[in-house]
Amino acid sequence: MSMIDQDDKNLVEKKISSEKVFDGVLLHVSKDEVELPNGHKAIREWIKHPGASAIIPLLPDNQIILVRQFRYPVGQVTLEVPAGKLDIEGEDPIICAERELSEETGYTAGKIWKLTTIATTVGFSDEYIHLYAATDLTKGAQHPDDDEFINVVKVPLTAALQMVETGKIIDAKSIISILLLAKQIFHKK
Repeated sequence: MSMIDQDDKNLVEKKISSEKVFDGVLLHVSKDEVELPNGHKAIREWIKHPGASAIIPLLPDNQIILVRQFRYPVGQVTLEVPAGKLDIEGEDPIICAERELSEETGYTAGKIWKLTTIATTVGFSDEYIHLYAATDLTKGAQHPDDDEFINVVKVPLTAALQMVETGKIIDAKSIISILLLAKQIFHKK
């Protein structure tokens, strides 16, 4: 997903060397030496991530289905759209979104469409999350991964918008999904 414009060639950094600093289950940390556009050298530490998909399920009454879960890095329970990482290299992001919807909420969707793709933290990670919306939902049994403890909640889309504005929803993928879906639902032409 490179978007280097001809006018931006003078901004590009060139990798000189790369060292793997940490190789974990999910995250892989590298420390690269780069040549800056002015010829000086600098260090860039960054995280390789497999990518992820998120999906915002919309019920006929304009309620959305969100999940509450404890997020260790921020030390709190968050309210989020269902999401998860791409399990295998080259996995179709829509397949991942369907799987996460089923695992985390128990729902399956009759209709899914793409909202957008976002780069989550461009300053230190190559993670992209593919954002989808879903309708024509059928309720089933929730079956999260063994290390996931999730509460499923239904929230009116208008209330979710207020939660975004007041900081009750802090998760970036969820904020973007809510805003984009609300734009589509409430600003149809």
